[in-house]
Amino acid sequence: MSMLTRLHYFNCVVESGSISKASRIFDIQPSSISRQLMALEKELGIRLLNRNTRNIGLTEAGLTYYQYSQRIVSELDEAHRAVNELQQNPKGHLKVSMTVGFGESCVLPLIPAFIRQYPEVKIELELTERVIDMVEENVDIAIRSGHLPDSNLIARKLTDNNFLLCSSPLYIANRGQPKSCDDLHKFDCIKYGYAGWRDWFVMQTEAPHAFQKVTISEGLTVNSVNGQKQLLLNDAGFALIPRWAVKEELSNGSLVRILEQNTFSPCTPLSSTFALYQKRELISPKIRVFLDFLRDKLDAET
Repeated sequence: MSMLTRLHYFNCVVESGSISKASRIFDIQPSSISRQLMALEKELGIRLLNRNTRNIGLTEAGLTYYQYSQRIVSELDEAHRAVNELQQNPKGHLKVSMTVGFGESCVLPLIPAFIRQYPEVKIELELTERVIDMVEENVDIAIRSGHLPDSNLIARKLTDNNFLLCSSPLYIANRGQPKSCDDLHKFDCIKYGYAGWRDWFVMQTEAPHAFQKVTISEGLTVNSVNGQKQLLLNDAGFALIPRWAVKEELSNGSLVRILEQNTFSPCTPLSSTFALYQKRELISPKIRVFLDFLRDKLDAET
């Protein structure tokens, strides 16, 4: 029998004035309550109740103990109500860490709509490319791209990265464009400075997971997706860049896709962007609704 149950029995006996009344409230035998009260007194090493055939009264120690017990049970009941309310109504502080490019291109534009839908969720956003410790930094959700190492984290896929080879119309007008991947070394190529993503590969469709490294020029290197995009828009050359980063520019014609017949990637195999959260038996409502909102909105836009 837990200490909390004994406190409930003890409080009920004090407030009802008898063991028999308390037994009816809990729908158990009076002897069961008596045994638990005696066990409580034995554990404390002091008598809490004065018993006679007609009623039960508190000893001096019992009165002191009851005052504390009443507060403990009351605060625990309040805690249960607060947690149940959180389960039903998403609220509270939500810290989200995300990569700069994906955050600025895909997540930040969605935040105002999320806040309007869930005004009691207070969001703290961090845009960074560094590796974070979610436990140490108290991060609820981390959004990262690439291939995920084995860990105790849960990963929910948000979108495929779908890297495209792009350039600006003016660069192509001035320099022309490659007829095949073998010609790329003749042009200015903008590499992504993220570790492990600096090379360019063509994925071979005829063999699963087969790929061929492409020879490219030793040109510019920049360590952000948005940096790549700005260089492309200012006619610096060609770059492999995720579709989600240049969707609007491809639509309005400020950037164009090159060698569309090929599937490109800066890493092998193809990569995706994931939302990571700590492994828990019960995911909190604020995390659940944010992940569902992101996934629904991103699916609608692709």
